[in-house]
Amino acid sequence: MFGDLFEEDYPSVPYNQYGKGKKLKTKALEPPAPREFTNLSGIRNQGGTCYLNSLLQTLHFTPEFREALFSLGPEELGSLEDKDNPDAKVRIIPLQLQRLFAQLLLLDQEAASTADLTDSFGWTSNEEMRQHDVQELNRILFSALETSLVGTSGHDLINRLYHGTIVNQIVCKECKNVSEKQEDFLDLTVAVKNVSGLEEALWNMYVEEEVFDCDNLYHCGTCDRLVKAAKSAKLRKLPPFLTVSLLRFNFDFVKCERYKETSCYTFPLRINLKPFCEQSELDDMDYTYDLFSVIVHKGGCYGGHYHVYIKDVDRLGNWQFQEKKSKSDVNLKDRQNEGEIDDPLMILKAILLQFLELHSQLFLLSSDGSTVSLLKNCSLQAELSFQRNDPEVFKTLTSESPGLNDRTSCPHWFDINDSKVQPIQEKDIEQQFQGKESAYMLFYRKSQLQRPPEARANPRYRVPCHLLNEMDAANIELQRKRAEYDSTNNDFELHLHVGPHYHFFNGALHPVSQTESVWDLTFDKRKTLGDLRQSVFQLLDFWEGDMVLSIAKCLPAGLHVYQTLDGDDLTLCEMEIADEEDIFVWNGVEVGGIQIPTGSDCEPLLLNVLHLATRGEGEKCQQLTESPQVFPSNAEVGSVFTALAIPVGAIFLSSTECTNEGWTAIPQEDWRKTFREQGLTNGSLVLIQDSSNSNNSLLTKEGEWITTVNETNWIQVKNLCQSESEEEHVKIPATANTVVFDIRIKAIKELKLMKELAENSCLRPIDRDGKLLCPVPDNCTLKEAELRMGSSLGLCPGKAPTSSQLFLFFAVGSDIQPGTEMEIIVEETITVRDCLKIMLEKSGLPGDTWHLRKMDWCYEAGEPLCEEDATLKELMICSGDTLLLIEGQLPPPPSEMLRFQGFLKVPIWWYQPRGCTGPWRSHQDQTNGPPPPGGAWGATATQGAPGDTYAEASLCYLGDIEISEDATLAELKSQAMTLPSFSEFVIPSPTFLRAWTVESRRPSRLLRINQQQLREYKLGRRTEICLEPLQKEENLGPQDVLLRTQRRLPGERAYGPPVDLVWDTARGWTAGALQRQVADCCSLPVEKIEIAKYFPEKFEWLPVSSWSQQTSKRKKKKKQENLQGAPYYLKDGDTIGIKNLLFEDDGDFSTVRDDAGKEKQKQLALGRKKSQEALCGQSSSAVSGAESPGRPQRPEASLSIHVGSFR
Repeated sequence: MFGDLFEEDYPSVPYNQYGKGKKLKTKALEPPAPREFTNLSGIRNQGGTCYLNSLLQTLHFTPEFREALFSLGPEELGSLEDKDNPDAKVRIIPLQLQRLFAQLLLLDQEAASTADLTDSFGWTSNEEMRQHDVQELNRILFSALETSLVGTSGHDLINRLYHGTIVNQIVCKECKNVSEKQEDFLDLTVAVKNVSGLEEALWNMYVEEEVFDCDNLYHCGTCDRLVKAAKSAKLRKLPPFLTVSLLRFNFDFVKCERYKETSCYTFPLRINLKPFCEQSELDDMDYTYDLFSVIVHKGGCYGGHYHVYIKDVDRLGNWQFQEKKSKSDVNLKDRQNEGEIDDPLMILKAILLQFLELHSQLFLLSSDGSTVSLLKNCSLQAELSFQRNDPEVFKTLTSESPGLNDRTSCPHWFDINDSKVQPIQEKDIEQQFQGKESAYMLFYRKSQLQRPPEARANPRYRVPCHLLNEMDAANIELQRKRAEYDSTNNDFELHLHVGPHYHFFNGALHPVSQTESVWDLTFDKRKTLGDLRQSVFQLLDFWEGDMVLSIAKCLPAGLHVYQTLDGDDLTLCEMEIADEEDIFVWNGVEVGGIQIPTGSDCEPLLLNVLHLATRGEGEKCQQLTESPQVFPSNAEVGSVFTALAIPVGAIFLSSTECTNEGWTAIPQEDWRKTFREQGLTNGSLVLIQDSSNSNNSLLTKEGEWITTVNETNWIQVKNLCQSESEEEHVKIPATANTVVFDIRIKAIKELKLMKELAENSCLRPIDRDGKLLCPVPDNCTLKEAELRMGSSLGLCPGKAPTSSQLFLFFAVGSDIQPGTEMEIIVEETITVRDCLKIMLEKSGLPGDTWHLRKMDWCYEAGEPLCEEDATLKELMICSGDTLLLIEGQLPPPPSEMLRFQGFLKVPIWWYQPRGCTGPWRSHQDQTNGPPPPGGAWGATATQGAPGDTYAEASLCYLGDIEISEDATLAELKSQAMTLPSFSEFVIPSPTFLRAWTVESRRPSRLLRINQQQLREYKLGRRTEICLEPLQKEENLGPQDVLLRTQRRLPGERAYGPPVDLVWDTARGWTAGALQRQVADCCSLPVEKIEIAKYFPEKFEWLPVSSWSQQTSKRKKKKKQENLQGAPYYLKDGDTIGIKNLLFEDDGDFSTVRDDAGKEKQKQLALGRKKSQEALCGQSSSAVSGAESPGRPQRPEASLSIHVGSFR
C-alpha cells in the first residue's frame, strides 16, 4: 500500500561525449508471479490483514459457500461497472467476493489482492494496516453478507449453512416442570482455560448439569416457591458447517491485564456430536463432523499474526512436496536416462506406481507397496463409550477404516500464510494444540456432505461464465505482461563504436564523424557473444575482414580500448557485460594505420599542466598558462618535459583543487616512476618549471605563489537580473582576500544597474553546466568561499541567506531533469516537518502523504529524513543541498528496517545481583573498584532487602550490538564480550554468562539454551538483554526453573544473601514439590520449613502452602494446584524466602524495608488522591459525589463493514 515508496529505480547513465545521447531506461513494473508447485493461490497482506486473509481462504475452501455465492447472477447482484451509478442497485460486497474467489480458483498468480474487497467494506488505509480479531470479523462479515443479500435468492445463505440452535432447560425436581429457552448461533464459543480439549469443553457445556440446591434454590413458576432444580443445555439443531471459536484470550484480575491462554488444547479431526444433542435417535453419521480448517494465531493478546491450515476438499492443489514430487516419475526418468532397460519389471513397477498416485481416490496402495485394493464407500460408524459419572474426558472414537486414515485417499492439508502456500501433513495439526502459536478457530463440515465427481480437481466447476471469460482474459494479459517484462528485463543497450570512423591522436581514440561513429543496439543478454557478433555483421553490412569486439570506455582524454571479448559460446550475462556498455568494433590490430595500445595499464590520463608561456623567439614571459595534456598512465613522470619540449627542470604536484597552495615537488629520483604510481588521476594539476628559470622560481620555499607573477586576478560577473544593461558581463579585479560584497557593488556600478539592487541582490557561482549554485554570503572572502580566480558569478535578484539561514534546492520525485529544481531559503532551526510543508506549498502539491529525502553524491534519492521533529541543523543539512519531495509515507526507522532484514539491534546491560561475588573485575576489587561502564552500581543495600536483587541500579549499560536473528544465544554473548565497556570484566567464556531479557529495568525472561537461535526466542525489536556473571558453567533444561532463595536470619527481620536454586519441574509445579526441593538444599526436614514468594513491586510476601487448592462450584471437584497460575505466577528469577520453624514459627516474612516501602506507597497513593480531589474541586462542571477520574485507557478501534441498504 506504500506504492513505490521503496522502489528506487534510478538508472545510472555514464557520460558519453561522442554518442547520440543516452536514453533513460525505466524499470518495467514486474507482473505478479505465477502460482508455485502447489497450484494454489495465496492472498497478499495489505499491512495488517492476515486475519482477513485466513477467513477468506476458509470460505473459499468451503465449496458449498463458494458455489452458493456463484449461483447469484448479475440480475440479482448488479454489475461492478454500475457501482458508481447512484440509481443502480449494486451489491458490491458479494460481487467482490465472487471475483476474489474466481481469482483464487483460476488466475495464474501467486497471490490475489483484497484491495477491491476492502474498498467495498469502506475501509481506509489505516484500517488495512490495523489488525483485528478474526472471530469478530467472522460475525461482522456474515452480518454484512446477510444485509447485502436481502431480497435475493441467497438471502438465507448464511443461515442455511452456518445456523444452529441451542436449547437451555431448567427442570424442577419437585413437579418435573421444564422451562426452556432457545438460542441461535452461527459459531460455538468454547472455553480453553482449565480445559484439556474441545470434547471436554463440549461435555461441560452440553452434558453436565448445574444443580440448584442449598443456598442456591430455583423459583419454580408452577410450584410458586424455591425448589431444587437442574439446569442443562443441548444442541437442538446442527448446521452443515460448524464454526468453533476458542476463548484463548482472558483477563487476569490479579494483575489487571489481558493474557493469552497457551496451554494444551486438543481437538479431533473427526468428532461425533451425538452426546451433546437433544435428539439422538438418528444415525451416527448425522452427528459426525470432519475438520477442514484451522485458523492459527501466533503472538500475544495485543498483536500477532494469523495463518490457516486448510483441507483441500475438492483436491484443487498439488499436495506432493516439491523435493519429494513424484518419486516414481523421477525413478522412471533416471532409469530411462541411464539406459537401464534390461529390467522391464522395474520400469513397469514405476509406471504402475505413477498411475496409482494419479488415481489415489480409487485405489489404495499398501504401506509396503506390495498390494492394491479398491476403496469402498462404506459408512463410518463411531463407537461411543462413556459413563455419566466418569470424570475422564469424553473421547470420540474414529473408524479404523484404512480408507479414512490413508493419506493417499483423503484430501490433503495446506498451510496458507498470506501469499505463501505450503503442503503439510495431517499430523502437523497437532503442533497447534498449545503455545504462542496455536489454534484459534476451528471449522468442521458434516461428514455426509459429499462432493460431486465433476468438482474434483476442476477449478472451473460452477464458476459463472462472465467470470470464466474475465479470468481467461486476465491470464492471457498476465502471460503477455510476463513475456514483455522478461524481454525488458533481459534486454540492454550496447553502444557500438565503429573503428573505421575513429582516428587515434593525443593518446586516445576520437570520432571522425559524430553521426556514424556510435551505433546504439538493443540486445538480449541471454544470447551468446557469437549471436552478438552476427548481429553486428548484419548491422554493419559494409564491414570487410575480421571483426573483433572489445570493451571500451569513454574517458576525459577520449575513447580507450580495454580487453577483447573471447568465447562465442558464452552468454553476455556470463561474460558480465553491463547495461550501457561501450563496445569497440575493429580488426583487433590498428585504427587508421596506427597500432592501438589496449588495457588498463596504458589508460590515458588528461592532466592540467601549468608552465610559463613562451613569447616570440622562445623568450619566457611571466604569464602562467594552463594547458591540457594526455599521457599514458604507465608513462614515466619525466616524460612531461619531452612532451612540452622544454628543458629539464622541476615538477610540482598539487594536492588540492586550488592552484595557489598545496604544491609538492617530485624528487628527481622519482621521475622514473609512472603517473599512476605517483597517484595522478584525470584532472590532476602539474606545475612544470624548466632549468632556465631556476633563478626566478614560481614558488617560495613554503610552496606559496609569488605575487610578482602575472596570475589570473579577476572574477567575471554576469548580469542575471531582469534589469537591462549595456554589458552582459564584466571582469572585476580581485585577490583571494577580496570580500564578496565589494565585488558585488563594483559589478553593479560597472554594469550600470539601478542602485536599488545593492540592497536586494546576491552573487551566485555558475558551474561548468551553467547551473546557478548557492548564493555566496557578502561577508566572505573569495578564499573563504572557495572561489578560484577566473570563476564566473551570476548577479541575481534576492538577498543572500544569513549565517543562520540555509539556501536549499528541492525537486518533486526522483527523476530530476536539469533546470527543474526549485529554490528556498529557510532557517536552519526549522524542523523537517515544517520544511516539508513550505516546500509542498511552494510546489502546489496537495495531500499529506509526502516525505523528504536528501540527494546523495550520485544525484539519486538517498536516505529519508525520518526524524520529522528534528531541525535541519541537527540533521547536518547545509546550504546548497538538494532535497527531494517523494510521494508516500515514511518507511520504518532504521531499527525496524534491521528487524525486516533479519537483524536485531540489542542493547546489552551488565547485571550483578546483590550479594554475589566473583572474580569478574579486572583491575580492582568489587568493593573498592571503579564503577562499571555505563553508570555506577547502587549503594550497597542493607541486609534483609530481598527486593534489591532486582534494583534498577544493578543494571549497567554496556552498549548496543547488531546481530542476525539466525545467530545463537552463545554468539550473542560472544559478540557482547567484544564491547569496549566489557573489558572491565574478566569472563572465561560465554558459558559463564546468564542472559535475561529486560523489562521495566528489571531482568524478566531467562534465555536458556546457548545453541538456540535468537529467532526462536521471538525477541521483539525493542528487546534489551542483560548478562549476569556465573561462578561456574550451567546448562538449564526446558523443565528447570531458576529461583533466588534467601534464608531468614533467626531473631531478625532480615535475610541472608541470595542463593540460586535450580528446581526441576518435570514432576509438576506443585507447592509440595517446591518445598521438598528447598528442604533438600537447606538440609532441613520438610515439615520444619516454610517458604513464601516475594512480590517486590508490592513489598509483600505470599506463603506457599501445599493445601491451598481451589474448588469448582460447578464441577464439585478439586483442581490440581499449579504455581504457574494464580496467585503465585511463579517464574524464573523469583525470590523465595525460607523460614526455619525450629527458630521462628510465626507467619511473618516481612522486613523493615518492606514496612518502609509500603508506607511510601501509601503516602504516594494519598498524595494522588488529594491531587485528584483538588482537580475535581476546581472544575465548575464537576457533579457532587462523582467519582474521581480514573486512569485514561487507550481506545480500541472497532471493526466495521459498511453496507448499503437493499431492503
